[in-house]
Amino acid sequence: MNKSELIEATAKAADISKAAAERAVSAMIDAVVKAVAKGDTVTLVGFGTFKSAKRAARTGKNPKTGEPLKIAATTVPKFTAGAAFKAAVAGKKAAKKK
Repeated sequence: MNKSELIEATAKAADISKAAAERAVSAMIDAVVKAVAKGDTVTLVGFGTFKSAKRAARTGKNPKTGEPLKIAATTVPKFTAGAAFKAAVAGKKAAKKK
């Protein structure tokens, strides 16, 4: 599923126009990107958590020549799926908390 298919599915599920669904999906994506870029964590209960993670500097290898090269430290986005999402993908029912 790509972004336009997601917008179409959102419009149909929420019974709104595609234009309104596009604004909603884009606003949600922008909000998540801005929050994670600031270093905040975005948690959508049952779906998952978006956060930033630091990746340490390391030595890599040029695949063409085999020469070692330095790879700089960086910050990357990270997504961790929630229990309900994992269960849905696995085809199981999510376990309920006691």
